[in-house]
Order: sequence, then C-alpha cells, then structure tokens
Amino acid sequence: MKKIYIKTMGCQMNVYDSNRILDAMAALGYEETQDMTQADFMLINTCHIREKASDKVFSELGRMKEIKDQRLKEGKATMIGLAGCVVQALGEEAFSKVKYLDVAVGPQSYHLLPEMVTKFERTHNRQMKATFTSDEKFDSLPKTQARGYSSFLAIQEGCDNFCSYCVVPYTRGCEYSRSAKEILSEAKQLVETGTKEIMLLGQNVDCWHGLGLDGVHEWGLARLFEEIAKIDGLERIRYTTSYPVDITDDVIAAHRDIEKLMPYIHLPIQSGSDAVLKAMNRRYNVSQYLEVIEKLRKARPDIAISSDFIVGFPGETEKDFLDTMAIVDKVQYAQSYSFKYSARPGTPASLMRNQIPESVKAERLSQLQEKLLSSQKKFNESFLGKILPVLFIETEKEQVSGYSPYLQNVHVKTSEKLLGQIKDIKITRASASSLSGEII
Repeated sequence: MKKIYIKTMGCQMNVYDSNRILDAMAALGYEETQDMTQADFMLINTCHIREKASDKVFSELGRMKEIKDQRLKEGKATMIGLAGCVVQALGEEAFSKVKYLDVAVGPQSYHLLPEMVTKFERTHNRQMKATFTSDEKFDSLPKTQARGYSSFLAIQEGCDNFCSYCVVPYTRGCEYSRSAKEILSEAKQLVETGTKEIMLLGQNVDCWHGLGLDGVHEWGLARLFEEIAKIDGLERIRYTTSYPVDITDDVIAAHRDIEKLMPYIHLPIQSGSDAVLKAMNRRYNVSQYLEVIEKLRKARPDIAISSDFIVGFPGETEKDFLDTMAIVDKVQYAQSYSFKYSARPGTPASLMRNQIPESVKAERLSQLQEKLLSSQKKFNESFLGKILPVLFIETEKEQVSGYSPYLQNVHVKTSEKLLGQIKDIKITRASASSLSGEII
C-alpha cells in the first residue's frame, strides 16, 4: 500500500478532518504512516486562527521539500499537499507562495482529495479546490472508523457570529448543521469500531439545529444528546465549542439529567471587560456570561468550566486587563487557553487603532497565565484522596493514561491492560497539568 503522512495543526475540528481524510484516502490504497521519509504523500492540515500557527505551516513545508528531494534521488515519487483553513484563506496564492506544492484543498472540499490526487498522478498538473459545500462533503465521505477509544465527531461547521478578530467565518463559512440521522449513523460506526467516548464538535456547537430522524422537524442539541446517549457501548459524551449566550436551558438541564454527558464545558469568555467584548463583537457582557455559569452550576454543581482568553486586544486598557484577571478569580476555571491578540488579515480588528505593543501583550499574557495555572492547580488539588472514574486511552511502558469526567489527564503506574476500560482511581498526586493515582 502507498503511505500517507498527515501533520495536523490547530483545533479539534482539524483532528477530525485529518481522520476523515485518512478514511477517504484509504479508498486509493493509502495507509497512514508516522514517518515522513516513508510517505508517498505528505499533507499538512492547517490552522489560520493565529499568525504563529500559519507561520509554522511554511516552516514544515520546507522540511517536506527536503524529504521529497531526497526520496527523488532514491527514485521515489512524493506528493506534497496542503489542506485546511490556510488554503481557504490564500486560494491560488498558496501555489505562488509554495512553488513545490502539488495539491491544495480547503476544509470543505477534502472529500475531493482522492480525485485530486488521482488527477495529479496522471497529469502532474497542480490541483486546487476551496469551496463552501459542507453538505456535499459529508455526503461524499466514506464510513468512518475509530482510531482510539475517544473520538471526535463533527456535527456543525462554520460560524455566523463574525467576532471582529476571527477568521473562522471566512475560512469555514456560515453555520451548517448535519442531520441527526447522519450524526447518529457515524456515532454508531465509531462505537462499533471501539470508541467509548465521543466529543461532538462545532465552531458554534450550541447552534446545532439539524433535521431530526423524521427528516422534517429540527432537533436542538439537548435532543441530540438524548438520542446519542441511547447507543449501547458508548460511555461518555462531550461537546465543544460553546458560545455563552447560545446555550439553551434544555442543554443546561441535560447536564443534570443525562448520565453519559460529562460534567465539563468549554465556555470561552475571551475578556473580562465589557468594553473589550463589545469591540470584539461578542454578543454578551460579563454579567450575562456569569449568569450562564450560575445556571450550569445550579444544574450540575460539580461541573468543570474551561475558557479561552485573548489579551492585548486593540484598545485594551490596564483596567480592562485587570477586569479579565478578576473574572478568573470569580469563576475559578478548571482549565483555560490564553493567547496574545494576533491580527489576522481581512478581519475588522486588524484595522483598529490603538494596537497594543508586543511587550505589553507579552507581560499581560504572562500575568494571566500565572493566575490561570494557579486556578487549574487548585481545581486539580481538590481531588486529592478522592476516587474518580477514568477512561484509559494511552499506554507507555509501565504507565497508562486517561481522562476523568472533568477532562483531567490521569496517570496510573500499572502493567494491567486497561486501554478502553473505565476504572475507579484514588487520586494520590495532583499538579496543574495532571493527576496521578492508584487503582481501587
């Protein structure tokens, strides 16, 4: 069989997309390899959300070119491909920026990749596809297969919010919801091939409103949770990413009522300042955000909250930044991701006045991350001496690793074969990044 190597950058949706690319390429006789030097086709699935992520793409392509040249000396032909949001943003410019690029495909067109690869092999003409056709993509992809005990499943793509800093509406398109029938079929395929936990994905997952099983009436996300929870063999359900004011009361109630729905939610606030949130074109203020947190904790008191933060947004004052620091103290996040503002070409924020100096952004990020790390450590330390059910998904030598219901990474030293099992673990050590424990 031919070999394909995929380097995945960016979000969980890209991880899902890369797995579906592997499904599609299997029909052409390609199997995955982790060794670039053995690959007949090297592909980078790209992220365009931050400047640093885009810069890494071209550095990685340079490495691939070196390997391609070396393989050519050995008489082996090699293709180099680019997929994902960078392709959608650049279009044909991708070929002018990277002269040795053979195939480029956007995030809504990768179902066409086998056809594109076949054409390139036959004609050696460079192939480009970058369109917004989510329905065609999902209709055309082959059956999926689990590649682990925890799997991603895309239920919704695109975003209609147009936050002033974000490129997602321009690279992923407007919101599109898959039907419940499609989603349930894929979920059952994943469970039949070994998955125990499914993470439902969407750029704005709470806005999912796909057609129900009757093909006429639309369902909301809570109804989808109910139906997925009925799948025999599926142990856990997660979902991401949520937009604070799009979470409905029935989704909040689902955290109370559906046992398989894990007590964890990723709820990005981005900033603790109302002025900055308005400039970001976020459709909520701090009090509305906190009201959602209050409802979630009333429905499920032990729920873990994670968030995203952007520091140094144009016009952010010292007071705005201190308001963000204050929200961390108020909410006490279990996990968080934080970044310096990165201007993306074509977004309204990139044209705003009062851009913040890099030195100020770096200092603020350092202070925020220190506080977030402290919050995360405090959350993890609260489980010392307690017992947590852990789904084990990885093993290395005498250690197995998995995840608690609260998405904490848990390590156990044992020679037992625990992969794919849920075991009760007594927590004996805790750090900001992980827990350790013993099998009960």
